[in-house]
Amino acid sequence: MEALQATFFLFVFVPLVNPAPPLQQESLQFYEYDTDVSMGSLTQQDYEMQSKLIRKDGTNVSLDTSLRLQRDDSQLDVPATKDTNLPTCLLCVCLSGSVYCEEIDIEAVPPLPKETAYLYARFNKIKRIAASDFADITTLRRIDFSGNRIEEIEDGAFSKLLLLEELSLAENRLIKLPVLPPKLTTFNANQNRIKSRGIKANAFKKLTNLAYLYLGHNALESVPLNLPESLRILHLQYNNITTITDDTFCKSNNTRYIRTRMDEIRMEGNPIVLAKHVNAFNCLRMLPVGTYY
Repeated sequence: MEALQATFFLFVFVPLVNPAPPLQQESLQFYEYDTDVSMGSLTQQDYEMQSKLIRKDGTNVSLDTSLRLQRDDSQLDVPATKDTNLPTCLLCVCLSGSVYCEEIDIEAVPPLPKETAYLYARFNKIKRIAASDFADITTLRRIDFSGNRIEEIEDGAFSKLLLLEELSLAENRLIKLPVLPPKLTTFNANQNRIKSRGIKANAFKKLTNLAYLYLGHNALESVPLNLPESLRILHLQYNNITTITDDTFCKSNNTRYIRTRMDEIRMEGNPIVLAKHVNAFNCLRMLPVGTYY
């Protein structure tokens, strides 16, 4: 029997380095395998195989059955992901420390190679992140779970990710934030269901590298407390924020204090009238975007 010939083409688009916040503006990429098989030869071989496999009672053995009889049973011992029978790097695309698992309908975080630094698992059906998902993957620097169905993140899920710099949980179903790793520079939780009580008072206080914080399109009633000095961009648009205080962004007991790094605050789409809280912006170089009358 002639061996089937198959040629595989791998199309990979690697995200370009951009000075803009990567998890906020990064465009969607697709990674696919293409397989070219000689269908004419395959059809002919299948027909010949079926015609030769005849039961004693005169009935044909199906092609599926004959192939199962000839399969090497050792192939069944391949490690599998939680949702398929394929190893992670066949189900996803693994390339130089990056794992791309986008739009493949997985419902849980797949087992990752230990050297993984970048995980893109956007637009799937993941509902929960467990502490065990990243327990042994301490090399992660970027995780993107945008566009899933995540409702729960187990305590300590990110506690061992001491190198993690960028985390996106945008477009999910979260009602509270997890404990975040200390070296984050970018955190995106846009378009969830987060209320103010779902964010602990010191959630961001110790994140001294955090520069980009996106919490737009949630259900926040107030601006999160203890925002770090490192913050440059803060998005709070389209929440339910009704009030702010003189200490929300500034320090009421220090009239000379200036937030030198803050470049942008978006608060449009909230029911608050910002003109009623002018003292809250004394330390800012630019007024927040929002309603003033």
